[in-house]
Amino acid sequence: MMKLGLVSAILPDQTFEEVIDYAAQTGFSCVEVCCWPKGKALRRYAGVTHIDLNGLTEEKMKYYVDYAASKGVEISSLAYYPNPLDGDEEAAKVAVDHIMALIDVSAKMGVNMVTTFIGKDKTKSVEENLEKYVKVWTPIVRHAEEMGVRIGIENCPMYYTKDECPGGNNLASTPYIWKKMFELIPSKNLGLNFDPSHPYLLGASYIKPVYDFADRIFHVHFKDIQIYQDKVDEYGRFSHPALWHSPKLPGLGGVDFAAFCSVLNDIRYTGPACIEVEDRAYEGCIEDVKSGIEQSYRYMRQFL
Repeated sequence: MMKLGLVSAILPDQTFEEVIDYAAQTGFSCVEVCCWPKGKALRRYAGVTHIDLNGLTEEKMKYYVDYAASKGVEISSLAYYPNPLDGDEEAAKVAVDHIMALIDVSAKMGVNMVTTFIGKDKTKSVEENLEKYVKVWTPIVRHAEEMGVRIGIENCPMYYTKDECPGGNNLASTPYIWKKMFELIPSKNLGLNFDPSHPYLLGASYIKPVYDFADRIFHVHFKDIQIYQDKVDEYGRFSHPALWHSPKLPGLGGVDFAAFCSVLNDIRYTGPACIEVEDRAYEGCIEDVKSGIEQSYRYMRQFL
């Protein structure tokens, strides 16, 4: 049976303990814990730090794991979603260094999972980005292998807003590219954090890839989106998607979660499946946020 969980990014002002307490009270089995470096966020839902690696001791690591366990909640992954292939070499280095550090911490905590982005230089072609991917990610994956940590790459295109044009900030958005990634770095420690809303945004199947990449799905996100056809008619699909779509709670958009959960069951997926709340209609205040989380929990619980 899948472990229904929560991505902690939607609770940026809560402490680690408050997030875990709330997850336990709501009924979640696990939490994907955000571990960004402290600093100013460059986009929504980024820059969230529920575990700060700065000055983190082994005693504190044990405390986090023990605290979650005492509430009946598992830490599904340590999460950080930057751009390790950024055209700005300094920004890319910051991202890579933090991912490396997260791998170490994830191993020491016994979590053994890091969820992140491959990244992308949006000004370069897919082929050029794949070349850079090999250079940047081979040592990261090698380190993960040595530490016994799996890396779940989210399949988000990171192509939503005007500043992310023309090519988006995450390479790993389609099955074609996943095949190339896994051929170029053939490691069993490299897999996917699969979110069905991203293929849906692209007009692609979110069912077939589950079968095709069954052994590469390490972690799952439950998020929905609504595509507004009148806006597509006005702006076209080649415009940036923020003009014609909105993230929604599961069940309030176009993803068929009954079908999606059915295929996850077909492949005997029993790992973490974390609800990712990014619905602006439920962000007016903390009560609204929690209402959205709890509504999502009730909706997804019926399929698990």
